[in-house]
Amino acid sequence: MISLLQVRDAVALNGRADAKLLSHQLCASLSMVEAMLEQLTVMGKLEKIDATACLSGSCKQCPETQKCDTAVYRIAGEC
Repeated sequence: MISLLQVRDAVALNGRADAKLLSHQLCASLSMVEAMLEQLTVMGKLEKIDATACLSGSCKQCPETQKCDTAVYRIAGEC
């Protein structure tokens, strides 16, 4: 089983990370990682980044626009 510390450290090593990436890296279930990310956010250790902006500008025509909206996390207080 993974710990909150492992999740926080993985986010720190990646700079920014989403639950899917961390789930793969830590060999843990996606739901477990999502719950841990939310707990770390509540504790003030991580912050959720608004990742809704499209860098390519082509999302308006993309049929998968809703699936692209993922939460990205980083260590709290970093810019």
